[in-house]
Amino acid sequence: MESFLKLTNLSKTYPSPEGEEPVDVFSGVNLEISKGSSVAIVGPSGSGKSTLLNLIGTLDQSDGGEILVDGKVTGSLTADEAASFRNQSIGFVFQSHHLLPQCTVLENIMVPSLAGLSSRKGSELKERAYGLLEKVGLSHRANHRPAEISGGEKQRASVARSLINEPNLLLADEPTGALDKMNSEKLIELLIELNQTLGLTLLMVTHSLEIAKQMKQTYLMDEGKLNLFEQ
Repeated sequence: MESFLKLTNLSKTYPSPEGEEPVDVFSGVNLEISKGSSVAIVGPSGSGKSTLLNLIGTLDQSDGGEILVDGKVTGSLTADEAASFRNQSIGFVFQSHHLLPQCTVLENIMVPSLAGLSSRKGSELKERAYGLLEKVGLSHRANHRPAEISGGEKQRASVARSLINEPNLLLADEPTGALDKMNSEKLIELLIELNQTLGLTLLMVTHSLEIAKQMKQTYLMDEGKLNLFEQ
């Protein structure tokens, strides 16, 4: 099957704060994911898992190698092109929900489409946002503000927001890190359901092997290398 996401010999370094030799985060990273698959990346803190997700999501640039997402070489994009690609093709779910406190839940869902890149406007956009709230079980919270809903509901709202522009790749960085066990289980069930029903390609970073086991494949990031993890 043709790869939807392909990383070839990817490397990343950060400058040393003391001006010494740069710090290698990882090098020679290779990964191929087919469209509609679900993949987890596990590994110790500081191993580069989140950095890798940021590179794939065009939030940062690699120092070597190539990233191919749905046939597009992202490293060759200009800053404006990367912003447009990120907005339209990639959904992000972080450990923190990053909801805007002054906006209602419904308004928060619409935010990524208000950057001027989406074809949906007005009532059509509002209908799309409300439909996503229904999908994640939050239609009854549409007019609440983030301070008025629970932590689990905030994360489900952030999932709905990540889907507003119909991305084909969903990147989740420790999405259950701030949740209790019950809400963690509910969120993972939701992400798996979306992966299966919408055909989203799901790539998740997690510390939890229990969560990783629910993905189709798991990789271990450790000591600067990424390898298939045999569970």
